[in-house]
Amino acid sequence: MKLHGYFRSAAAYRVRIALNLKGRSVDHLPQHLRKGEQCAPAYLAINPQGLVPTLEDDAGTVLTQSLAIIEWLDETYPEPPLLPKDPLRRAKVRAFAMALACDVHPVQNLKVLNRLRGLGLPEEKVTEWAAWVNREGLTACEALVAAEAGPFCFGAMPTMADLCLVPQLGNARRFGVDVSAFPRLLQAEAAAKEIKAFADAAPDKQPDAE
Repeated sequence: MKLHGYFRSAAAYRVRIALNLKGRSVDHLPQHLRKGEQCAPAYLAINPQGLVPTLEDDAGTVLTQSLAIIEWLDETYPEPPLLPKDPLRRAKVRAFAMALACDVHPVQNLKVLNRLRGLGLPEEKVTEWAAWVNREGLTACEALVAAEAGPFCFGAMPTMADLCLVPQLGNARRFGVDVSAFPRLLQAEAAAKEIKAFADAAPDKQPDAE
């Protein structure tokens, strides 16, 4: 398999964790987002959105969108499971994951921030926007799992929720957010970082890390 990604991309980070947990090796093909490599015609022919990650399986089939890739991996390689068997629990995990992957991350990513810069906002305001988005989303997620047994977001084993949480906390810190306001989320993050699959997926461990 081949994974097109970028070391700092939270979406690619999620997929790297999933691949590691499933014990799947891939060829990492970096697309440098700040250099615009994701907009090159050759890459757009693979992923018309010009986003990362993109996964190519051994048959050459292309999959895009991190949550779709993670669910495909979970269905194709069932152990260890990344979603609970109980339908209600599955819905809760998906809701948490989507809160971060669909509502928080997209409006603080490079594409949006560059648009704000292009509209003339000073860098200070751009950073304030990204920090606000992260604080708002993480505040909601803290409440979503406040009553859940730990140490992970939804119990004793990591799920797709944790795969989304760890990269997003990293983003929040990059934008100067005081994450000490989210003790339940930090508990889940600490548990996740004890697992080699999470540690090996970290941005600074990637071959294209700057």
